[in-house]
Amino acid sequence: MHHKDILIEQAARLVRDADAIIVAAGAGMGGDSGLPDFRGNSGFWQAYPALAAAGMDFQAAASADSFVHDPVRAWGFYGHRLALYRRTVPHAGFALLRKWASAKAHGGSVFTSNVDGQFQRAGVDRDHVHECHGSIHHLQCTTPCSDEVWSAGGFSPVVDEQTCALVGALPVCPRCGAVARPNILMFADWTWVDAVSEAQRARQQRWLEHARNPLVIEIGAGTAVPTVRHFSERMWRRHGASLVRINMREAGVEGGHGVGLALAALDALRAIDRVL
Repeated sequence: MHHKDILIEQAARLVRDADAIIVAAGAGMGGDSGLPDFRGNSGFWQAYPALAAAGMDFQAAASADSFVHDPVRAWGFYGHRLALYRRTVPHAGFALLRKWASAKAHGGSVFTSNVDGQFQRAGVDRDHVHECHGSIHHLQCTTPCSDEVWSAGGFSPVVDEQTCALVGALPVCPRCGAVARPNILMFADWTWVDAVSEAQRARQQRWLEHARNPLVIEIGAGTAVPTVRHFSERMWRRHGASLVRINMREAGVEGGHGVGLALAALDALRAIDRVL
């Protein structure tokens, strides 16, 4: 038996024995659905040539300041992403995770730094998702004049991809008329309204208290933005959770409290499911 097969067997055993499943997902979760990876400027500039021409990196494009200084271009970038996420079909791994969680005494919950709404799109109950960086499918005031967060459902952005600029009217705050922005935690962001994310966090915490043998399945979460990794470590320390870490480049698990699989998300989930 190959070393990788032994690890997959161990991961399957952890899935089998758990009474609750917590999916902790980073950017690598979306790759199998065809979503672009913005790690490093080359991937980002490939997806947004107009920003490459302007010498604008991901950090500059995804900053809260961009909505103050150049909202038409900021909404060019985020409007394009919003349209992309709306038409993306979640890969088959989402359904496998839902299947495993539904067989558990306490079901499942999701912690994700992704803002794409793909878990809800794949049928996960929105009450069981904690989006720690917010969601592109919600809007807030740029000022902000209040803690109000509302659905982006009524906004259908049209973007000129040559210039990465929004065509047509900017979305505005219904209270004060200022430009609206996505309810996402951006770079150098002092104006993010965290009310929705905070309510999700509290709900997840209440749910966690019932689990006796929880398992964290961490997918595509690297060390560059370590939010999801910190969450996994917290689950281990505070709730005694085991860990299955799925990561192409950084699969190491310290201290023997879990299994690391150096595979893409969908490959790993299918391999575990075959054993189950």
